[in-house]
Amino acid sequence: MASRSHRRPLRKRRTALVLTVAAAAVGLLVSLVIALRPGGEPDTVRTDAQAATGTRPAAPPSTRTGSPAPKPSEAAEASKAPRVPAPAATTRSARPSPAATRSSAPRPVSGTAPLAGRIKPGTTYNGVATHYDAKDGDGACLYGPSSDLMVAAMNHTDYETSRACGAYILVRAANGASVTVRITNECPLPCAPGQLDLSKEAFAKLAGLSAGRIPITWSLQSPDTSQNLSIRYKTGSSSHWCGVQALGHRNPLARLEVRTGSGWTRLTRTEYNYFLSPGGTGCGGSLRLTDIYGEQLTVGGIPIRPDTVQPTRVQFTRR
Repeated sequence: MASRSHRRPLRKRRTALVLTVAAAAVGLLVSLVIALRPGGEPDTVRTDAQAATGTRPAAPPSTRTGSPAPKPSEAAEASKAPRVPAPAATTRSARPSPAATRSSAPRPVSGTAPLAGRIKPGTTYNGVATHYDAKDGDGACLYGPSSDLMVAAMNHTDYETSRACGAYILVRAANGASVTVRITNECPLPCAPGQLDLSKEAFAKLAGLSAGRIPITWSLQSPDTSQNLSIRYKTGSSSHWCGVQALGHRNPLARLEVRTGSGWTRLTRTEYNYFLSPGGTGCGGSLRLTDIYGEQLTVGGIPIRPDTVQPTRVQFTRR
């Protein structure tokens, strides 16, 4: 007797086939749905692809609203704007480099004259005025002839070994009249301290010559002048001996020095208003002049030319 076949019945095989086809169709439909959704492919698929290529996933868009990009014209203008440097840290100001040395010393306090002798600025002196024939205006100060005869001779005490030479003096009379004179001469004894012997021309500005002698007050002045001072070497001066004189100085002269290898050497002043260098030290070299206020002026390039007035380019400050 033939054995029973082990194959499944035909109906069962058909049912199984239908189920298989249906499952395949569902799988295909699901794949199509996933493939066609926004994003293109499943996250797992994209992640695997990115891992394979070595690229990182794009960062998600930021939810913070950024500033809009500048327009091309605005960007161009911004590039032209000057950059403002950041403020530097505050530092202590450096000391200014010292300026070139001036020919004059620092000015002393106004109104003071540390090198003044008997005649001091800002002081009114009492005395008497007489007159004499000044002729050409020359006198004991040895300035030489002058067309300006508003001159005077200082009494011996206030003349003070020619320290008064060149001083400008304002003289006032009791009647209110006044005149400014320059000291060019010495009035010997018996001229008393405070007495001025005026030229006839100057005395006539105060009173008639017939008065002969009048009470006065007088004071030191620092006049306004456009004239610079001058230097003159005395007759017989050379590199072995010289006498030096300053002329036309606005303020009374206190010192005259010559430059030597060791510095400045002060020369001795004579009664006839020259500064002497007996051994010729500094003769023909640079000179330094100091007035009674302490101001110093340095002049150079003055050769030894006896009896020759040689102008300079300097003058003391008006006080």
